[in-house]
Amino acid sequence: MEQFIKPPVEVRYKDELELLARNDHGRRPENWKLSPNAVRLFILGGEFSTAEGKVRIRKKFYGNDALVERAIITLAGSRGLMLVGEPGTAKTMLSELLSAACCGVSTNTVQGTAGTTEDMIKYSWNYALLLSKGPCRQALVPAPLLIGMEKGIFARFEEITRTPAEIQDSLISVMSDQILNIPELGDEGLVLARPGFNIIGTANTRDKGVNEMSGALKRRFNFETVEPIADVRLEKEIIVREAEDMAAAGHIDCPVDTDVAELLAVTYHELREGVTSEGTVVEKPAAVMSTAEAVSVYYQALCHAWYYGSGRIEPAVLTQSLLGAVCKENRDDLEKLRGYFRTASKEQSKAGELWKEYLSCAKLLK
Repeated sequence: MEQFIKPPVEVRYKDELELLARNDHGRRPENWKLSPNAVRLFILGGEFSTAEGKVRIRKKFYGNDALVERAIITLAGSRGLMLVGEPGTAKTMLSELLSAACCGVSTNTVQGTAGTTEDMIKYSWNYALLLSKGPCRQALVPAPLLIGMEKGIFARFEEITRTPAEIQDSLISVMSDQILNIPELGDEGLVLARPGFNIIGTANTRDKGVNEMSGALKRRFNFETVEPIADVRLEKEIIVREAEDMAAAGHIDCPVDTDVAELLAVTYHELREGVTSEGTVVEKPAAVMSTAEAVSVYYQALCHAWYYGSGRIEPAVLTQSLLGAVCKENRDDLEKLRGYFRTASKEQSKAGELWKEYLSCAKLLK
């Protein structure tokens, strides 16, 4: 099979999706590939029975299981879903998983930026054909919103609050009436949404003040807040799992060190919460201390161990990778990171050799 850096969810988990579809006898909304029960099983994992015996589906989203159920029901009820939260809380991953399981397609996406235009959301034109044949369907270039309406699939709108307010509000009439009008096509320009069409949006709470969503648009969505991982053990598990997958994809034959993953999970958790496990208050960095960042820091150190080292993740390399992640937004975060290392050095004085070696690398924080 051809290799990709990051295959779409429907490609990465093709076997699981096909297995679930073959054994799915539950009620499903019109034009969905799986029933809500099967979608939940695909995302949250678990066992189910087939003619060949019991099969285990791997858990893919770690967080609030009830949130996932509510999200599925929101989409089944044909209401827009808006996932909000801190950066790095797997909002995008959850929207991809939902789209792949419900529609079989996770790539019908608008990436919101300050330069996003209405053409990028609805439709544009092939101007060579437009000049030669005039306004006709053949000259029309559909964008994710139109594609979703015509195929009866989800359109994903990433970082919606990064886009100008007038671009956001272009969704209001479509979500209310389920109709998109293309004036250039005259009587043939009225597109009605097929069953299964819906919109999943994501928004970072840190971008709240960039382009605040209007009240009218907010009323078209059900909002769900995706919180950061609060359990250190769970965060460690995610770091290990993601690092193993990334190492396999990158052909890095280097074992994942679970002790290092735990050390990094504790560091990120305590910096994010602003308090250590012993109850000592530490200053929170301005940087996003997300689980996704922790995975990136760990994998960077793992790559260094594979290409330059002996296969062991050196605490010094891990510390330098952490420094680059924490201090990229605000130089004041450097002193906060130093303060955390000083606090941890006192509290972890009786910890194992790995912690002592890691904390001795505070001199590299400069």
